[in-house]
Amino acid sequence: MADYDLVIIGSGPAGMTAAVYGVRANLSVLMLDRLAPGGQMINTSEIQNYTGMGTVEGTVLALRMFEHTRELGVEFDYRTVLEIRDQGETKTVLCEEEGCIYTARTVLISVGTSPRLLKAPKEERFAGRGISWCAVCDGAGCRDKDVAVIGGGNSAVEEAIYLAGFAKSVTVVVRSRLSADKRACQRLLDMEQVKLYAGWDVAEFCGEHELTGVRIRARETKEELIIPCERVFEYIGQIPATECFLELGILDEKGYVKVNERMETAVPGVFGAGDCVAKELRQVITACGDGAVAAMSAARYIRRYW
Repeated sequence: MADYDLVIIGSGPAGMTAAVYGVRANLSVLMLDRLAPGGQMINTSEIQNYTGMGTVEGTVLALRMFEHTRELGVEFDYRTVLEIRDQGETKTVLCEEEGCIYTARTVLISVGTSPRLLKAPKEERFAGRGISWCAVCDGAGCRDKDVAVIGGGNSAVEEAIYLAGFAKSVTVVVRSRLSADKRACQRLLDMEQVKLYAGWDVAEFCGEHELTGVRIRARETKEELIIPCERVFEYIGQIPATECFLELGILDEKGYVKVNERMETAVPGVFGAGDCVAKELRQVITACGDGAVAAMSAARYIRRYW
């Protein structure tokens, strides 16, 4: 007998939406995460493209979603999942804590992604001590200071705008060009305290005991210069947090979970949703759509076999 009808691994927008739809389909649902519910939302200062919400802080939207799951009786636990074992009719979810094992009729993988690193010299030295991946978490200490943002996608541009609200200066460094939403890009470029270096690579982080700047190199001319700053925020992409699911044979060459239009993987009873699946657009709203589809597919799967 399985402990739950559906165990959801990950509590970002995909996982929480799946939990809501799962409970509404009369499934017993457990949601697991090693971190606070919300996924990347809790690291985002403002979300402006979630339909019906206008402009909302990422932490606020995350809390509202989590409260919704709690109102419906979804169980939640802080756990680090190590492995999913396919045992036919049931799946076993093994957690890091000794003796912590859950069985389920279906499992949803919605673990999201983790930040990609530059792997530039001294990055490891200053990680968490000058280099950050979360402006919401660490931006408060940047008031009236010079900061640099590495990257040109939506996250980089949105967080640079947020930082420009109180930092002395914000320097944005991007390898090619800004690729974020055009309106957000224009808003960033209109800010007087923002300077853009497009077509530059990060060559090295500067400083010995404290971060003092970042040395950048022009991709075409190989010119180098040092940008003095006291904090660097990196937004150069994400890596799916799916290493522990490699043995299931459901990942593509980049580590993303391969699913069909019903969010089914190649393993019956195992589903994927959110940023960790192979797809074109990774946004809060698309993650929610994935979660809804996955939960309904899990419900149909259970009705078919039980």
